[in-house]
Amino acid sequence: MALTAKQKLFVKEYLVDLNATAAYRRAGYTAKGNAAEVNAHRLLSNAKVQEAIQEAKEKRAAKVDITAEMVLQRWWDIATADPNQLIHTRRLACRHCHGIDHQYQWLDEAEYAQAIKMALDHAEAEAKKQDRPVEAVLPSEDGGYGYDRLADPHPSCPKCRGEGRLDLHIEDTRRLQGGAKLLYAGVKETKVGVEIQMHDQMKALENVARHLGMFKDKLDIQHSGNVDVNNPFKGLTTEELRRIARDG
Repeated sequence: MALTAKQKLFVKEYLVDLNATAAYRRAGYTAKGNAAEVNAHRLLSNAKVQEAIQEAKEKRAAKVDITAEMVLQRWWDIATADPNQLIHTRRLACRHCHGIDHQYQWLDEAEYAQAIKMALDHAEAEAKKQDRPVEAVLPSEDGGYGYDRLADPHPSCPKCRGEGRLDLHIEDTRRLQGGAKLLYAGVKETKVGVEIQMHDQMKALENVARHLGMFKDKLDIQHSGNVDVNNPFKGLTTEELRRIARDG
């Protein structure tokens, strides 16, 4: 016997998100309380409906040339990706870490000259206030030159005590490779800065576990359509069964 119009619509809606209850309602079926969930699972267990769903899945997979193994591999790559390859915090040298005698270290002579130029505007007033020569209140170059902001902190630095300065580093997303590229879900600008968005790794791992049949619960019915044909109530908790009996 062919599917009814509503059953065909149910199959179509089920393929949208593999949620039997939501598809049941979107197809135009009505039921009170948890009865919709039970009826949806019962409808999903119908042999003709299952056949139509499987046929539609196969056609869809063939159309995009994708296999279950490819999907599983993608989930696994996301689940096992290292977020540090996308965004991470690091400890970098402070200005005193590698300066001579741990004094302030400049990038180069040009940076030092610029600092002197800016300091001269207030040097005379500050020298007078401290009752010191003008040269004494100007920045010193005793720490030398060659500051490297990416260098590791010096463990004996008296200023940062070897902790350096905290730096948040975001990789160039155009050059991401492997799992990091799959994990990356975009950038969002917020009031406090830029937020790097990532795909849910725990959800990806859960999908892998479900695909491999590592655990079974009621959600398997919605995602895999694996329903006990003879027992549409299988997998429901005692409390859910009581509510169904009460609400009809």
